[in-house]
Amino acid sequence: MLLLHETHHVHGRREPDFDEAFRTVWMPRLADGSDGRLLYYLRHAHGTGPSYRVITITALRDGAAWERIARRVETGDLAAFAASLDSLRHDSEAKILVPLPWSPWQSIDFDDVPTGGVEKPLALFMEDTVWPFEDKLDEYIERSGSHYAEEMKQSPGPGGRILTVDASFRTAFGAGRRREVVLWQKVQRPEVLQPLLCNEVPARHTQPGTWMHDALDLRDQWQSRLLRTVSWSPLA
Repeated sequence: MLLLHETHHVHGRREPDFDEAFRTVWMPRLADGSDGRLLYYLRHAHGTGPSYRVITITALRDGAAWERIARRVETGDLAAFAASLDSLRHDSEAKILVPLPWSPWQSIDFDDVPTGGVEKPLALFMEDTVWPFEDKLDEYIERSGSHYAEEMKQSPGPGGRILTVDASFRTAFGAGRRREVVLWQKVQRPEVLQPLLCNEVPARHTQPGTWMHDALDLRDQWQSRLLRTVSWSPLA
């Protein structure tokens, strides 16, 4: 399984049109075949970064499916759709991701992915994009699973877990920055974000043996984005 991860810089006044294009063209056109499925349609939450950013995540069955869809976009039945999208956005950035060995997601059953724009409650995700140090990529991949993911599974405390690590990915060979890892985490308790944003990290979370401390041997640069689904996003 491959994932096409796109960040679209949308014209503010045309955001509803951009939404409609993905909902009525991209999602159902992919559903007509077995090569791909739109999984997520999300907005970069206002106040947490650049304005009018839409993030889409599309599952591709394999490399051959990627090539077939790319040809449809370039010269086939999706070419007019792609051209129309360019009139609704300033730019877009894309990368191809593959699951890490420890990722809860290793494959997607396309038959289980809704394709009819079913309305559902909105969900919030924290997407961490991490750039390990030179020569530390493989070690980061292993230890992020054996340490960070396991730490997140430990006793959640009062009220339950704040985040769950739903998936983890790296960029595919030749399809993005080599040393890049993406952690896909669902925010289970959005109300707890305010204390996290308004207070310093407690000292107990930065002591030796914790991920925040030990991971500094492997990386010290990453980006967190808060992404919110729309009501018709296939997954939430």
